[in-house]
Amino acid sequence: MPGYTADEKLRIEQLTKLRRQWLKDQELSPREPVLPPKRVGAVEKFWARFLEPKSLWRLYTFKAYNAGVFTFTRLIIPAWIVHYCVKYHIDKRPFGIVEMKPRLFPGDTVLETGEVIPAFPEEEGHGHH
Repeated sequence: MPGYTADEKLRIEQLTKLRRQWLKDQELSPREPVLPPKRVGAVEKFWARFLEPKSLWRLYTFKAYNAGVFTFTRLIIPAWIVHYCVKYHIDKRPFGIVEMKPRLFPGDTVLETGEVIPAFPEEEGHGHH
């Protein structure tokens, strides 16, 4: 058999034509898809207006955010680090860093308050063990 029969050729031709028509039908026109208009709620309407390019709210919010980030990263955090280092590692005031509290005995004076530690009261009836 040298090739397709007439019926087979006709069937292949019809299938090819149907496939081309199907592919052509899949293309959307400029008017498609036809959707009902979307109802916009109050929050969505606010964000749509808020996020418009060059709107005042957007510009001021961006400026406030940038100022806050600058203040926090370039002023507050470094100031806190410097304060910590000075307070706990450099300061030479007495009791700035308390590694071990000195022992206090009756009659000693507390440096911070100037208070004198009173003597222990003697308990009656108890002598040396």
